[in-house]
Amino acid sequence: MANPARTSASEPAPRPTAEVLHYTAFTTDPAGGNRAGVVLDASLLGEAEMVAIAAELGYSESAFVTAGPDPDDARSFTLRFFSPRAEVGFCGHATVATAVALAERLGEGDYGFHTTAGHVPVTVREEGGVLTATLTSVEPHVLAADPADVAEALAALGWQPGELDDALPPRIAFAGVRHLVLAASTRERLADLDYDFDRLSRLMRRLDLTTVQLVWRETASVFHVRDPFPVGGVVEDAATGAAAAAFGAYARDLGLVPADTRLTLHQGHDMGRPSLLEVGLRAGDPRVRVTGAAIAVRPVAAPRP
Repeated sequence: MANPARTSASEPAPRPTAEVLHYTAFTTDPAGGNRAGVVLDASLLGEAEMVAIAAELGYSESAFVTAGPDPDDARSFTLRFFSPRAEVGFCGHATVATAVALAERLGEGDYGFHTTAGHVPVTVREEGGVLTATLTSVEPHVLAADPADVAEALAALGWQPGELDDALPPRIAFAGVRHLVLAASTRERLADLDYDFDRLSRLMRRLDLTTVQLVWRETASVFHVRDPFPVGGVVEDAATGAAAAAFGAYARDLGLVPADTRLTLHQGHDMGRPSLLEVGLRAGDPRVRVTGAAIAVRPVAAPRP
């Protein structure tokens, strides 16, 4: 009699299983922020399994944690991020979610994440009963945007050139991954987002963009932002920590802010998932710090396009 526990050679091997935690980042409200799946032990998962889990969850990104390169450092980890379609080099909201999930188990303090983009230190602190994480980006840079590419982005968005804020010119900003920054001249223009998903996705793939960051400046230090993410299979992010870090570099590069400053970014309001991101710049340090809270939530899949 055949052993029933054995798998027939003609049957596919079972997919490795992993516990998936569900968090929402850059908020203290389960109805707000950007959701992320977090797998704290992804050591048995291959890339195909990670993509499959991310696709099943439907969140803009999910994070997969394995041991860091230093076996003697208990707070050093390797972190990979996957959208429902593919791996992403760096993701801010999933980094914040992962740091909070680890801190709930290992305690507050400093953590080190080794990502495809580079080493990202994160500090977790409890503030008013809520765990808040501050990530420090890799060294950023800001590049000019080709006018032809800007024109194509505007066409895909359905925006007119005259609807841009001339004081905040288009740039490509990087703080782990690349984002095209476009500034709207009015809050109404930012709120009215109805874009050509496939057309914008094609442009973004050609330019190796992770999101297009759309911004509107309310005051010298307060901005409202939106981040279309069609290359990840998601219409829009509710909170984008990687883009927030890139925007900090953008603001400093254009001389919009002092060398030491703190910016407040409001995101997700127009899609019903309000998020709050704090961006910190320090004189003499090119890196950008992004701070936000995160909380565990029930496993409800995020909307798909």
